[in-house]
Amino acid sequence: MLDRRTLLNTSVAAIASTLPALKAEAKGLDFDLEPRGTTGVFERLPRLDLESELGFYTSYRTWIRQDVFRSAARRANAIFRELAINPRENDLPIREVVKILENDPLMGYTVHARETTQQIMWAAIQDAYHADGEMYLEELERAELKGPGSLQLRADLHIPRFASYEIHLQPGGYVGDPFAGYIYYHGLNVEFGNGNYRDELQTGRADAVPLPPDGKVKRVLEQGCSAGQLTLALKKKFPDAEVWGNDIGAPMLRFAHMRSADLGVETHYMHELCEESNFPDNHFDIITNFLLYHEIPEQVGRDIIHESFRTLRPGGIWYPMDIYTSSPPPQSAYGKFSSWFDHRWNSEVWWLDYRKLAPDFENEMKRAGFEVVRHPTGQGSRTNIMGVKPA
Repeated sequence: MLDRRTLLNTSVAAIASTLPALKAEAKGLDFDLEPRGTTGVFERLPRLDLESELGFYTSYRTWIRQDVFRSAARRANAIFRELAINPRENDLPIREVVKILENDPLMGYTVHARETTQQIMWAAIQDAYHADGEMYLEELERAELKGPGSLQLRADLHIPRFASYEIHLQPGGYVGDPFAGYIYYHGLNVEFGNGNYRDELQTGRADAVPLPPDGKVKRVLEQGCSAGQLTLALKKKFPDAEVWGNDIGAPMLRFAHMRSADLGVETHYMHELCEESNFPDNHFDIITNFLLYHEIPEQVGRDIIHESFRTLRPGGIWYPMDIYTSSPPPQSAYGKFSSWFDHRWNSEVWWLDYRKLAPDFENEMKRAGFEVVRHPTGQGSRTNIMGVKPA
């Protein structure tokens, strides 16, 4: 167990007097902090004013995504038409597109409005959990002793530099703040419209994961599981299977395990690199991931493909889900500009690496040994890439 004082050097006044009021009825836990209860399975924020503040950010960001982004796309198209360049399909490299658009006031406002709101949102959540940090660290510690399920942490695990960036501008990233799981969990809810109260997003992704050709599912792995919401959804879909999630971020895994234990769901979490896992050969029936590839360098992405092939049993399937696994990178002017501003201003450090990997993704899967097929996503005519390890 990690000593909380090595993670957080802070003190909270009157902990002893406030602790009983913050305890809640728990499902399998004798120490579960839900000061304001839950909506569905979603643990509400600890303060009403903070919940209201994030509700405002959600509405504001929805307006940005719907109205401002559309206006910016129209403006980008108009600029390119003035230059006699097809704005919807062109061969211009991203750097040339950026040079044309970056000084336009509407482009600047679009970037500024989205990213500053994101920074304020993260800071508000982080401040709330650090303010009562001792209590939340104790919640994590007590959960480590509880089941169902398991948590395997490695204090000696080397964190490569690529994993230490503050992805999405989240302060501390996934490895540098002891409350990264709490922060990510509530920030993700804002990002997806403040309505993921029953893990609907992750349940939908789990529902899309296909069965192996022989229909046998004993073990399932989610790579890069972060806060464990898809891991839980996979266990719901495959209740008789042994379901694992692995991730480089120990704070994320501690939160994932705590939440699984609170919900009484048996899932297992492993602290490791997805590209260098500790699992044996031919072990899993299904391996999947969700929104992992745009967060890692190109070579690491290739290595994960090969590691997935190694740890899948013959006849098993690998089902990655990310922006370009169901459709190619956009070639429109505004699509290219959007990729760049996510990379430059939203700390999506490896987004452009992912754009480079995407055209060669199927070939890399074949080099690893996969039979590559397209599987229906359940969303209209869209399909997603899938690898089958030959039996």
